[in-house]
Amino acid sequence: MEVRQAMQQRRSVRTFSAAPVTPAEVDTLLHAAFSGPSAMNRQPWEFFVITDPALRRRLCDSSPYADYDSPLIIVVAGDMRRTIPGAGHEFWVQDCAAAVENILLQAVELGLGSVWCGLYPAADRAGTVRDILQAGPEIVPLGLIHLGHSTAAAQPRDQYDESKVHRYE
Repeated sequence: MEVRQAMQQRRSVRTFSAAPVTPAEVDTLLHAAFSGPSAMNRQPWEFFVITDPALRRRLCDSSPYADYDSPLIIVVAGDMRRTIPGAGHEFWVQDCAAAVENILLQAVELGLGSVWCGLYPAADRAGTVRDILQAGPEIVPLGLIHLGHSTAAAQPRDQYDESKVHRYE
């Protein structure tokens, strides 16, 4: 699959079958995440892989926008101990967002559906997820990704809008 095709086929999927995501597929998703760019190569990301049904249910209940029944949740979080000191501190958000996008695109190639549910900067949602995962205070959950086999066909689309392009030539 070509990258452009994966980008256009990537759609937010909110209905999943009960079929599990295989350990090999999880490994492939994580390798994609770790391939993302990182400011000053600090790699401030942490990945929480959740297949336990009770824990998945608690995570679904953590946000009004995260309640989907998928067989796999990956929470992407930043470890504040590995951020750039000073003015570059917030670059962890970009690093983790790039990792999320890599997971979403890799899911397309694997034939999996996904939906990214934002947590940070909503401190209440990020804090609740951190508590559920029993992560330390230095961990800030950026997003929760539901993954699994989609039960609905999503149509590819190109959302290009020339009016939002500003050229300086």
